[in-house]
Amino acid sequence: MTTVQSATAAAAHNLAANQNLLADTQERFLTLLVTQLQNQDPMNPMDNDQITSQVAQLSTVTGINQLNQTLLALSGQLDVSQSMQAANLIGKEILVPGTDVRVGTGEAGTHVTHFGMELLSPAAGVRVNILDGSGRAVRTMELDARPAGVYSLDWDGTDNTGATVPDGRYSVQVTAFDFNDAPVAVGSLTSGKVTSVASTAGGVKLDLGLAGSFLLDDVRKIM
Repeated sequence: MTTVQSATAAAAHNLAANQNLLADTQERFLTLLVTQLQNQDPMNPMDNDQITSQVAQLSTVTGINQLNQTLLALSGQLDVSQSMQAANLIGKEILVPGTDVRVGTGEAGTHVTHFGMELLSPAAGVRVNILDGSGRAVRTMELDARPAGVYSLDWDGTDNTGATVPDGRYSVQVTAFDFNDAPVAVGSLTSGKVTSVASTAGGVKLDLGLAGSFLLDDVRKIM
């Protein structure tokens, strides 16, 4: 069964269960009310206010249950919509929060995985450090002023002397500052190719292979 089919089936199951619960509640109330009327004291019968109050309580419960059904239906539709959206990402490369950058050498030369940054407010300048496994900065890049937004960044796999760095895993460290040299909130982004999609209790998750698993809400950019 696909992710979309699973989400649809779960939404239908929840809706049916709540409808059955509502019908059962109404039937039990009516049975109880009829029993009360049949066994009431002829010398002291239930007055209209009591009956009206009980009916009003049932109406309130019914209204709440109907509202819950509506919310469950909307939630199910949202889950299906998210699953369909996520399924379209399979095979595509995306940017998500993270620091990993991988360097590898092949027949086409040195390959560096994509990475990026997310500026939460405008910056007068940005400094990008590429760190090796020991935390040493092998390459530092200075970027010009930029408005808030998500940006893809490029690195050719060379260090500050121009020499090609060894193959392996590196990490990106991004800092930014405004025109008063005050720090600006910025996050680093890593990339990965979506290989599969799964619907979990925590939401729709995307499997990016070596980059790990991320929620659909984590996607910052589709490459």
